[in-house]
Amino acid sequence: MQRTLTALPTGDFALSPRAPQWSKALPQTVEPVSGPLSYRTTVQVLYSPTGLYLRFCCEDRRLSCSCLKNMGSLYTGDVAEAFFWPREDLPVYFEYELSPLNKELCLLVCNTGSYYGWTPFEYQGRRRTRHYAKVAGGEQAPFAGCTGWECGAFIPFALLEGLCPPPKAGDRWRAGFFRIDYDEEQPTHFAWDPDTGKEFHQFRRFGTLLFG
Repeated sequence: MQRTLTALPTGDFALSPRAPQWSKALPQTVEPVSGPLSYRTTVQVLYSPTGLYLRFCCEDRRLSCSCLKNMGSLYTGDVAEAFFWPREDLPVYFEYELSPLNKELCLLVCNTGSYYGWTPFEYQGRRRTRHYAKVAGGEQAPFAGCTGWECGAFIPFALLEGLCPPPKAGDRWRAGFFRIDYDEEQPTHFAWDPDTGKEFHQFRRFGTLLFG
């Protein structure tokens, strides 16, 4: 059965792990769908008139990632991912990735069976995201030991102009929330809606994001 996550409205706020607004968002479990690990992972979602707020909290033992540039191949290391498919009449969706090293990847993906992604043009001002990553129990460095990490992001609706208008209460988007961890030889894939499995680009299997 397809899962539904209700995103509650909020005013805009300064993005940080301790922002009190996160208490409004019920943490949703992102569970293992392949691989040997069973780390606890949750995601929270809010929305304001100007954008989406995301927060992932990830249990971990090691930061198995080394990409130190934005818009790089973050999915080859530990990463949290969010996919948004606002219009079911178009095979086009937005993919956002954030690593525990606080590096991001933004992609607009057209998926007609084969797919590739485009990074944003004029990525500045009101079109630019805000994001953070914080590590617990260790250093924020490639392959450092830790007890966990969290990351948060603000994705402005201005970045999605041309794909969809800003949502209003009662609107529904299809969405997926994921994690990949590389602590073992075989990576572990996590998904909020297990129906997607480890193939995160099966967008027609995404769950539903309901704007409350």
